[in-house]
Amino acid sequence: MTVEAPALPSAPAVPYGRLIPVTVHFDDLDALGLLHNARYPLLVERAWTELWHEHGIRFDGDWVAAGDACNAVRELRIGYEAPVTSPGRYAVHLWLERLGTTGLTYGFRFCSADGAETYARGTRVLVRLDATTLRPAPWSDGFRAVARELLRPAD
Repeated sequence: MTVEAPALPSAPAVPYGRLIPVTVHFDDLDALGLLHNARYPLLVERAWTELWHEHGIRFDGDWVAAGDACNAVRELRIGYEAPVTSPGRYAVHLWLERLGTTGLTYGFRFCSADGAETYARGTRVLVRLDATTLRPAPWSDGFRAVARELLRPAD
């Protein structure tokens, strides 16, 4: 007899970008029982890592082999809109605002699992680096193809 695990619910559709499920654990909360402000960027980073892993973009300890995963944060901006007051399932809505030759700006929302309620939002600028010189380097064609699918439509 085989027992199949119940399927996890898929993330709700968003009009652009992707909604990636994340989990807030009890130890992510601060002394007041709120999600600690430093945990938001960490959870966003984990969501991006999951998304890029789906496309074979990862860092496994070798900077030269890392390709497009060899990048650095140039800027991070985040605004907190409502407190997260309990552990549980949430989501991070991810998209690209701008895709340049060597850099990109992505947007994010930390939100309820269905994407309806926003707790925090922000942007982060990344620069692709050459693993040898640590100078800006162009994104690969494969990366750019995936990234274009995440671009937010112009308003």
